[in-house]
Amino acid sequence: MPRAPAHWPGLCQAHPYPRGENGLVNLATLLRSWRARVQPADVGLPFRAGTRRTDGLRREEVAWLAGVSPDYVKRLEQGRAHPSAAVLTALSRALRLSDAEYELACRLAGHAPRAAGTVPRRIGPSVQRLLDRFADTPIAVFDATWTLLEHNELWTALTGDTHPRGTRATNLVWRFFHGETGRVRHPDPDSYRAAMVTDLRDAAARYPADPELAGMIAQLRRDSDAFARLWADPTATAYGNERKTVDHPQVGALDLDCDILSVHGADLRIIVFTAAPGTEAEGRLRLLSVLGTQDMNTPA
Repeated sequence: MPRAPAHWPGLCQAHPYPRGENGLVNLATLLRSWRARVQPADVGLPFRAGTRRTDGLRREEVAWLAGVSPDYVKRLEQGRAHPSAAVLTALSRALRLSDAEYELACRLAGHAPRAAGTVPRRIGPSVQRLLDRFADTPIAVFDATWTLLEHNELWTALTGDTHPRGTRATNLVWRFFHGETGRVRHPDPDSYRAAMVTDLRDAAARYPADPELAGMIAQLRRDSDAFARLWADPTATAYGNERKTVDHPQVGALDLDCDILSVHGADLRIIVFTAAPGTEAEGRLRLLSVLGTQDMNTPA
């Protein structure tokens, strides 16, 4: 595993990071230190007081948050595994790393934080806190290409989306043009379709060196005549906030306001579903927040 010199300019001089046995900063030592400082309440994990013997998060909790195995986290912390760039991004979200800490972790692992001209896919601590604190509101974070990066449990309960995050299968444009619209009904599907293609074209112009984006666009043009026609049409269609209907298999249809927030400087989009006060949808959404993702057809 690549190791840092005694001081990283601008990073270690300003932050006294823990060091390994040889006196150098190394990723394994940092991961253990970062895990110890994060409390379960910081990441929305419930626990009973007096039941924990670990300072900060357990390895199993970090593994669950990052989507890897506990054994893999153990090997990383022992310096016996080399994380990919994707794993480092997932760990940075789980451990609430600052931008400087994330960049340091990337350098220690031999990865560039992000290549020029590629889509930013990192969720910073402030955005992660939004997800943690709005537990009673379906909320999800997408990158500039509309690929799902993170969401809370109520989002899963509402939409039923269980695909691995950060994959093409969670990209809204990809899914829509492959007939996977899910539970969400759009009031004007044609306008929605055109707006999503316009948005994707803008992202391609901003990030011309992103291989995943280029590959997805090429495949969409081959797979979908409708996408190919819209991609060739220079007409731009704006996508705005609107009310949508979510057809839930247990609680029924929910008429919800769908708002899209932009994260300045990070090129992230946050989708939030809310119900108007006093409506039937508000009651159904509250029921979902209590029941979560459990199967409501299962006998008690």
